[in-house]
Amino acid sequence: MRASLQNGSDLWRPTPAAHSIPLNVPNADFEISDDPAAAACELLAEAGGHVVLTGGSTPRSAYEQVSALRTDWSGVHIWFTDERAVPPDHEHSNFRMIDEALLSRVEGQVVHRMQGELGPHDGAAAYREELAEHAPEFDLMLIGLGPDAHICSLFPSDDALSEREQPVVGVDTPGMAPLVPRITLTFPMVNAARRRVFLVTGEDKAEAVRRAFASPPDPRAPGSLVEGEVTVLLDPAAAARL
Repeated sequence: MRASLQNGSDLWRPTPAAHSIPLNVPNADFEISDDPAAAACELLAEAGGHVVLTGGSTPRSAYEQVSALRTDWSGVHIWFTDERAVPPDHEHSNFRMIDEALLSRVEGQVVHRMQGELGPHDGAAAYREELAEHAPEFDLMLIGLGPDAHICSLFPSDDALSEREQPVVGVDTPGMAPLVPRITLTFPMVNAARRRVFLVTGEDKAEAVRRAFASPPDPRAPGSLVEGEVTVLLDPAAAARL
């Protein structure tokens, strides 16, 4: 494991023994900086193949930054971690946010949108067909972490956590606001991605970060169930309890 803790221009790379708390993701690469969105932007600027984007407020800055840095996305397929069961122009739509911050500002990309307007289960079925048609191997997946330690729309103790056959499912009752049904990738898809990058900021996420990365795997903290190597981009506030 390598942990990179960055504060301004200073860079500290401690050995695993330097951590006072054992981390349950043995191959995690932690980077703590004042602007983790900029680090995510750099990864997106270099990404190719099949890229999975996430919604929420935290990654918007990364999308806006990379839209100014890279305008040609030819050959890149854009997929989504999850979506609310709303039309694509709805204020709660992940697609709408990502389109405004990135997709409408660049060109050449192939967008595979989750059709939230179909409802959680029909929308999930349509996305399963899309995945079956393209059989993508995800090269980069950007993942957020909720204050309850959920990822995608995989909420604590929800039945979707145990899904191992279907790549996408509908979620009728989300674990936090807005209380809108969802469509979500499942853990087999998350764990199969070649590179998973968590982007987490804010003091309100510090406890979730501790539960996801410094505690044993627990279905009450879905982030702790991600397997294999991950990169974790944090600001100091989000990293405060590591």
